[in-house]
Amino acid sequence: MTMRNLSPTYAVSPQIDVGDIASIAEAGFKTIICNRPDAEVPPSHHASVMEAAAHEAGLAFVSIPVTHQGLNMEMIDAQKAAMDSSDGPTLAYCASGTRSSIVWALGQANEMPADDILAATSAAGYDLGGMRAQLDALSKR
Repeated sequence: MTMRNLSPTYAVSPQIDVGDIASIAEAGFKTIICNRPDAEVPPSHHASVMEAAAHEAGLAFVSIPVTHQGLNMEMIDAQKAAMDSSDGPTLAYCASGTRSSIVWALGQANEMPADDILAATSAAGYDLGGMRAQLDALSKR
Protein backbone atom coordinates (compact mmCIF):
# COMPACT_ATOMS: atom_id res chain seq x y z
CA MET A 1 0.00 0.00 0.00
CA THR A 2 1.32 3.40 -1.00
CA MET A 3 -0.25 6.42 0.70
CA ARG A 4 0.34 9.80 -0.91
CA ASN A 5 -0.53 12.99 0.95
CA LEU A 6 -2.36 15.70 -0.95
CA SER A 7 -2.83 17.81 2.17
CA PRO A 8 -2.09 17.45 5.87
CA THR A 9 -5.52 15.85 6.34
CA TYR A 10 -6.07 13.93 3.09
CA ALA A 11 -4.12 11.15 1.40
CA VAL A 12 -4.85 8.81 -1.47
CA SER A 13 -3.84 5.26 -2.21
CA PRO A 14 -4.22 2.57 -4.80
CA GLN A 15 -6.49 -0.32 -3.76
CA ILE A 16 -6.05 -1.28 -0.12
CA ASP A 17 -6.51 -4.70 1.42
CA VAL A 18 -8.21 -5.69 4.67
CA GLY A 19 -4.71 -6.44 6.00
CA ASP A 20 -3.72 -2.79 5.45
CA ILE A 21 -6.39 -1.34 7.72
CA ALA A 22 -4.46 -1.75 10.99
CA SER A 23 -1.49 0.16 9.55
CA ILE A 24 -3.85 2.85 8.23
CA ALA A 25 -5.22 3.31 11.75
CA GLU A 26 -1.68 3.27 13.21
CA ALA A 27 -0.72 6.01 10.74
CA GLY A 28 -3.35 8.22 12.37
CA PHE A 29 -6.12 8.12 9.79
CA LYS A 30 -9.65 8.33 11.16
CA THR A 31 -11.71 7.90 7.99
CA ILE A 32 -11.36 5.73 4.90
CA ILE A 33 -13.20 6.65 1.71
CA CYS A 34 -13.63 3.96 -0.94
CA ASN A 35 -13.90 5.47 -4.42
CA ARG A 36 -13.78 2.11 -6.17
CA PRO A 37 -16.99 0.45 -7.40
CA ASP A 38 -17.50 -3.14 -6.25
CA ALA A 39 -17.74 -4.25 -9.89
CA GLU A 40 -14.00 -3.56 -10.26
CA VAL A 41 -12.81 -5.79 -7.42
CA PRO A 42 -13.24 -9.35 -6.19
CA PRO A 43 -15.74 -9.97 -3.37
CA SER A 44 -12.87 -9.97 -0.84
CA HIS A 45 -12.39 -6.26 -1.54
CA HIS A 46 -16.03 -5.12 -1.78
CA ALA A 47 -16.86 -1.98 0.16
CA SER A 48 -18.92 -3.92 2.72
CA VAL A 49 -15.92 -6.13 3.58
CA MET A 50 -13.59 -3.14 3.82
CA GLU A 51 -16.14 -1.24 5.90
CA ALA A 52 -16.45 -4.05 8.43
CA ALA A 53 -12.66 -4.20 8.81
CA ALA A 54 -12.42 -0.42 9.13
CA HIS A 55 -15.11 -0.32 11.82
CA GLU A 56 -13.35 -3.16 13.67
CA ALA A 57 -10.21 -0.97 13.70
CA GLY A 58 -12.21 2.02 14.99
CA LEU A 59 -12.22 3.90 11.69
CA ALA A 60 -15.09 5.59 9.91
CA PHE A 61 -15.73 4.27 6.40
CA VAL A 62 -17.56 5.92 3.51
CA SER A 63 -18.24 4.37 0.12
CA ILE A 64 -18.48 6.80 -2.80
CA PRO A 65 -17.93 4.66 -5.91
CA VAL A 66 -16.61 6.82 -8.73
CA THR A 67 -16.19 6.15 -12.42
CA HIS A 68 -14.63 8.71 -14.71
CA GLN A 69 -17.79 8.76 -16.84
CA GLY A 70 -20.14 8.99 -13.85
CA LEU A 71 -18.33 11.58 -11.72
CA ASN A 72 -20.75 14.32 -10.69
CA MET A 73 -21.11 17.15 -8.18
CA GLU A 74 -23.09 14.96 -5.78
CA MET A 75 -20.05 12.66 -5.46
CA ILE A 76 -17.69 15.59 -5.06
CA ASP A 77 -19.89 17.13 -2.37
CA ALA A 78 -20.24 13.76 -0.57
CA GLN A 79 -16.45 13.30 -0.59
CA LYS A 80 -15.93 16.78 0.81
CA ALA A 81 -18.58 16.21 3.49
CA ALA A 82 -16.92 12.93 4.52
CA MET A 83 -13.55 14.66 4.79
CA ASP A 84 -14.96 17.62 6.68
CA SER A 85 -16.84 15.44 9.18
CA SER A 86 -13.86 13.20 9.90
CA ASP A 87 -12.32 13.32 13.37
CA GLY A 88 -8.89 13.38 11.76
CA PRO A 89 -7.01 12.61 8.55
CA THR A 90 -8.79 10.82 5.71
CA LEU A 91 -7.41 8.19 3.35
CA ALA A 92 -9.26 7.69 0.07
CA TYR A 93 -8.54 4.85 -2.31
CA CYS A 94 -9.45 3.63 -5.78
CA ALA A 95 -7.53 1.53 -8.33
CA SER A 96 -4.50 3.83 -8.57
CA GLY A 97 -5.36 6.86 -6.44
CA THR A 98 -6.16 8.99 -9.48
CA ARG A 99 -9.94 9.11 -9.04
CA SER A 100 -9.53 9.88 -5.33
CA SER A 101 -7.17 12.72 -6.32
CA ILE A 102 -9.59 14.06 -8.92
CA VAL A 103 -12.53 14.07 -6.51
CA TRP A 104 -10.41 15.87 -3.89
CA ALA A 105 -9.15 18.41 -6.43
CA LEU A 106 -12.64 19.27 -7.63
CA GLY A 107 -13.86 19.56 -4.04
CA GLN A 108 -11.09 22.00 -3.19
CA ALA A 109 -11.63 24.23 -6.22
CA ASN A 110 -13.50 26.94 -4.34
CA GLU A 111 -11.13 26.80 -1.36
CA MET A 112 -7.66 26.68 -2.91
CA PRO A 113 -6.08 28.25 -5.98
CA ALA A 114 -5.87 25.87 -8.93
CA ASP A 115 -2.07 26.20 -8.93
CA ASP A 116 -1.92 24.91 -5.34
CA ILE A 117 -4.28 22.03 -6.09
CA LEU A 118 -2.32 20.99 -9.16
CA ALA A 119 0.99 21.32 -7.30
CA ALA A 120 -0.29 19.05 -4.51
CA THR A 121 -1.53 16.37 -6.87
CA SER A 122 1.60 16.58 -9.01
CA ALA A 123 3.86 16.22 -5.97
CA ALA A 124 1.93 13.05 -5.11
CA GLY A 125 2.47 11.68 -8.63
CA TYR A 126 -0.88 12.57 -10.20
CA ASP A 127 -0.76 14.94 -13.17
CA LEU A 128 -4.16 16.63 -13.24
CA GLY A 129 -3.02 19.63 -15.31
CA GLY A 130 -5.69 18.89 -17.89
CA MET A 131 -8.32 19.76 -15.28
CA ARG A 132 -7.33 23.42 -14.90
CA ALA A 133 -10.40 24.71 -16.77
CA GLN A 134 -12.72 22.61 -14.59
CA LEU A 135 -11.00 23.80 -11.43
CA ASP A 136 -11.26 27.41 -12.56
CA ALA A 137 -14.95 26.98 -13.40
CA LEU A 138 -15.71 25.38 -10.03
CA SER A 139 -13.85 28.10 -8.17
CA LYS A 140 -16.61 30.49 -9.27
CA ARG A 141 -19.37 28.18 -8.02
